[in-house]
Amino acid sequence: MALLLHEVAGRVLPGRAGSHRGSWLSGVPVCRGGVIEWASCRDGVTKARLVAGVPISSLREITLLLRLRHPNIVELKEVVVGNHLESIFLVMGYCEQDLASLLENMPTPFSEAQVKCIVLQVLRGLQYLHRNFIIHRDLKVSNLLMTDKGCVKTADFGLARAYGIPVKPMTPKVVTLWYRAPELLLGTTTQTTSIDMWAVGCILAELLAHKPLLPGTSEIHQVDLIVQLLGTPSENIWPGFSQLPLASQYSLRKQPYNNLKHKFPWLSEAGLRLMNLLFMYDPKKRATAGDCLESSYFKEKPLPCEPELMPTFPHHRNKRATPATSLGTESQSRRGRP
Repeated sequence: MALLLHEVAGRVLPGRAGSHRGSWLSGVPVCRGGVIEWASCRDGVTKARLVAGVPISSLREITLLLRLRHPNIVELKEVVVGNHLESIFLVMGYCEQDLASLLENMPTPFSEAQVKCIVLQVLRGLQYLHRNFIIHRDLKVSNLLMTDKGCVKTADFGLARAYGIPVKPMTPKVVTLWYRAPELLLGTTTQTTSIDMWAVGCILAELLAHKPLLPGTSEIHQVDLIVQLLGTPSENIWPGFSQLPLASQYSLRKQPYNNLKHKFPWLSEAGLRLMNLLFMYDPKKRATAGDCLESSYFKEKPLPCEPELMPTFPHHRNKRATPATSLGTESQSRRGRP
């Protein structure tokens, strides 16, 4: 592993491993999220404000990020090796805040126009990922960062995977529980971009309601919450679901109704239609990012606001951050949020 890391760093920063470290890490280290320990700093040459950190999922995240260039995907600017090969730093574009922190601390919820602005940006980034055959596999509000100019960027690619045809088996133990698609909960090893789209539905609902939609405390509880919301799945609406590896382990309650309309009584027909498409039980019928971008929900009033008109929250900046004690230590989420 050390040799591979050295080769990656050598390719990205030839001749600069170790010696370049000081000019980037001139700021105060802080912890942000559960995957990277960040340090706010400025480029010694361009003076651009950046963050640097240590990934805990190593090569896979680095390799994927090196391929990605999109306004709504966090940008990996450089990979730096410290004095020891186990000290790997990712230098990324700076984002002032994350959506989880804002949802926990902002005094009033996002307006519907602001929610549309955020979700559209998430969808554009996701469409780019999926067109490049990458599944994020851990979309949630704490992995969505926002700049002071209202630009939303998807971050944390520690669980992301490239996929192809035929689709190779993958472990179902991915995606944070509250955002995990039902096929994952039932043990499927065939993962497609549809698992990201279920998570987008959870994010949309959370932003609209200003609270998590499906805050399960266990996998059994999570399945039960989904059934309460969407009704009991059947072979008619989800062919093959009863044959999934863990399906026989769940005793599903008999609940024939879809309760999304009761959950969001004020949401327009177009909004409910979009949400229902994102929450289709059958992954093959679930909306794609491209489908969602064409949704009439984003074309009706209130129209999405422009990113530049999104509110700024300087007093919430880095609210979830705490001083780093040692590099490589995973930070913990606040208030039980995954």
